[in-house]
Amino acid sequence: MNSSLIRGGLLVDGTGAPGFPADLRVENGVITEIAAALEPRPGETVQDAAGCIVAPGFIETHTHFDGTMWWEPELKPLAGFGATTVIMGNCGFSVAPLSDAPEVRDEVVKIFSFFEDIPAEPFRTELPWSWKTWSEYKQALTQQVKVPTNYGAFVGHIALRLAVLGMEAWDRAATPGEIEQMVALLRDALEAGALGMSSNLMDHDGSDRPVPSLQADDAEWLALAQTLAEYKGRQLQIIVDTFRAMTAPASMERLGKLFEGVDVRVQWGGVPTLEFQRDLMGIQAPLIEMHEKFKQQGRDFWTGFSHVPITVTLSVQQSLIFAQSNDYVWHEVVLAESNAEKERLLRDPDWRARARLSWDNEVFDFSPLASGNSRGMLLLNSDNGAGPIRITLGEYADELGVHTSDAMAEWLLNNGLDSTVTMPAFAKDEEMVVRLLRDPYTLGNITDAGAHGQMLCGGGENILLLTDYVRERGLITLEEAIHNLTGKPAGHFGLLDRGELKVGKRADITVFDLEEIRYQDMEKVYDVPDGKGGHTWRWTRNPAPMRLTLVNGEATFENGQYTSAKPGVMVSPQQATASA
Repeated sequence: MNSSLIRGGLLVDGTGAPGFPADLRVENGVITEIAAALEPRPGETVQDAAGCIVAPGFIETHTHFDGTMWWEPELKPLAGFGATTVIMGNCGFSVAPLSDAPEVRDEVVKIFSFFEDIPAEPFRTELPWSWKTWSEYKQALTQQVKVPTNYGAFVGHIALRLAVLGMEAWDRAATPGEIEQMVALLRDALEAGALGMSSNLMDHDGSDRPVPSLQADDAEWLALAQTLAEYKGRQLQIIVDTFRAMTAPASMERLGKLFEGVDVRVQWGGVPTLEFQRDLMGIQAPLIEMHEKFKQQGRDFWTGFSHVPITVTLSVQQSLIFAQSNDYVWHEVVLAESNAEKERLLRDPDWRARARLSWDNEVFDFSPLASGNSRGMLLLNSDNGAGPIRITLGEYADELGVHTSDAMAEWLLNNGLDSTVTMPAFAKDEEMVVRLLRDPYTLGNITDAGAHGQMLCGGGENILLLTDYVRERGLITLEEAIHNLTGKPAGHFGLLDRGELKVGKRADITVFDLEEIRYQDMEKVYDVPDGKGGHTWRWTRNPAPMRLTLVNGEATFENGQYTSAKPGVMVSPQQATASA
């Protein structure tokens, strides 16, 4: 029998209840005893947790590891930050189901590559693409990929539409027969263990095309929601537009009315937590009002939110920021297929003139490229070290006596096209973050980990709830932070066999000293396959570090080091999701 004992720690059990001193025994991946002064058994592994917090493993509630886990199965730095489960397949994006048509299959790759800033090449070279249905994808994934965290996955609405309508998914509503086909593919996914369906009512691609899910009519939405309702514990996860056209209130009003009488959980993202969204855009007030209205009506609608600001790093190799800022002139550089062509554009006087006009007249007011924002962007990451480094774009523009757009072009030409430019973090509405953390109908810890690797969405943002919100500023209690990272999301997703420290639960556990852990700086690593036999780079972080992270009873991080264990399994809702 595989047995271990964690002794002398303060157990914070994930329910929000006060912590208490106790020992905890794990046998064969399950918590079997919690009591004071448990005695070690012969041959049992003993972990000294004196002075430490013992908590359930953390759940990353919104990630995009769907492709990444095939070529980065270590999933660093997640285990070093106490993560034991990741939720993927969000935002309507999933790698299954698939169409037979090669050009439609490639569209799935292009969608991930553009919207999540993940290089397309490893998608094409590292994934086998041996499936058509979601259930076949699950079989391939569970057999061929071993990772150190558990993982749950949605089936994407966009993938469903592409599989049935092909390239016409971008342009039109589905016919009744096509809706039936989508329902059949959704059933296949739900019966195979998908968490539900994710969708997207926000994004536009690099050619300003609305994503295929924005073409869905009420008949399609209703049929898919009614299918989800037949599978208790499954849900609809959806992102809405709080940035571009700010259609989020209208979208949720539409779906709220459409789903009346449909017993389906809806996780919608959500109430904005940035000051400019509250003050400049005015989008926060109507959405928090809508959140409260859904609660008053007794609707099973959960509001997603983030405790971290948006990371804005501009790259001409891989970035959606230009297009999503309404700057299709700089986006031409991103789309250019070779570095020589990118350099030609950056040097071209006509292109530079159009780029200046775009920054001055076309970009959205809140974007990093707008006149009031572009001067504050930071020159931090030079590929060749030419510099200047650690000054603002505005300071560099003043040195050269040029427009900030021209200054960025010059800096990239001098420092290499793999260099990036970063905007300082947006100011957060901390009062709203705390309010949402304490609300029973919200889902936090949304970080986009696994996507935007050259912007840094690589994991580790979860730790801010413990270091910043608890230890340094005392905005919430330790128990509240851990509840939002563990028991609350576990209940939301119906993962009722984990997320709390209780006898009989799965042994997903993390142990840490609250004074030791840190929100670590970015670190550049070259471990992303480039499809040409080499590697390109992404940002990551060193471990927090935790003292110990267990997944299904096996150590994935211990004594300051990652282990080689990969005990993660696909998780699915066990039963109807718990009420708030």
